[in-house]
Amino acid sequence: MALYRRLPPLRALQAFEAAARHLSFARAAEELGVTPAAVSQQIKLLEDRLGLPLFRRGLRLALELHAVEAAAALTDAFDRLARAADRLVPPEVERPLVVSAPPAFASRWLVPRLERFHTRHPEIELHLSATLRLVDLEREGVDVAIRYGSGRYPGLHVERLRLEEVVAVAVPRLAERLPHPADLCEVSLLVNQTMGWDPDFPDWPTWLGEMGVVPAHPLRLRPFGDAALVIEAAMAGLGAALLWRTLVSDELASGRLVALFPGRPLSSAYHLVCAPDHRDRPDLQAFRAWLMEEAVSR
Repeated sequence: MALYRRLPPLRALQAFEAAARHLSFARAAEELGVTPAAVSQQIKLLEDRLGLPLFRRGLRLALELHAVEAAAALTDAFDRLARAADRLVPPEVERPLVVSAPPAFASRWLVPRLERFHTRHPEIELHLSATLRLVDLEREGVDVAIRYGSGRYPGLHVERLRLEEVVAVAVPRLAERLPHPADLCEVSLLVNQTMGWDPDFPDWPTWLGEMGVVPAHPLRLRPFGDAALVIEAAMAGLGAALLWRTLVSDELASGRLVALFPGRPLSSAYHLVCAPDHRDRPDLQAFRAWLMEEAVSR
């Protein structure tokens, strides 16, 4: 006789498990590729079906005590389900190499170089995912990730890709007017409003202070929403910018932007990370070797 399983809707269980793991509807939504409202709706559906709440909704999201064990069991169940699904694909069937990278790094540094990888390894199908979130490699089907940070990622194989530094840049015609750090006080200074997540990246007052400059009047700060916009604004000649050198390495090499002064090293770096049992995969090893070569030479 067939076994009949009385299960709540799978989407509701997925929403609950992700929200329980992150303790955040917003982060669960990002992982699942839906809106926070959709996650909230699915969890409400599950709570209505069960007839009891699963979360305490206050300043911080918290699991109800009776839901803690169920959340852990669901995480284990979804992990086992993912591994079982992998077995449906015969070993001889080629899988794409899935790479995750920060958006700015992906668009400004990695993508312009990928044609060289495809030329060298036309047999490898590469899928690139760009996100600032620290993805769960196994759960989200990511084979290898490029992460910017300290390099401390427990349980993962980690290799440093390249060191990073902050550099002040401007277009050549503006750079000619800025031979000394104090000259920056007289021009527009472009600001990346999203830099708060990197505590070692200095704002303009801090950077100027490190250069021995005490502004005599308020700085002319021009805010932008992310690093890509700051780079475009700098290339349009709208002002000087503080940026990660990696993100403007091509512009500096071509002369479209000029480094005004020597860069200042940052404590964080770019790292290549993967699950330890994936590190010897031939396609991953090919990508790693190519990436390390690119990081050193360009």
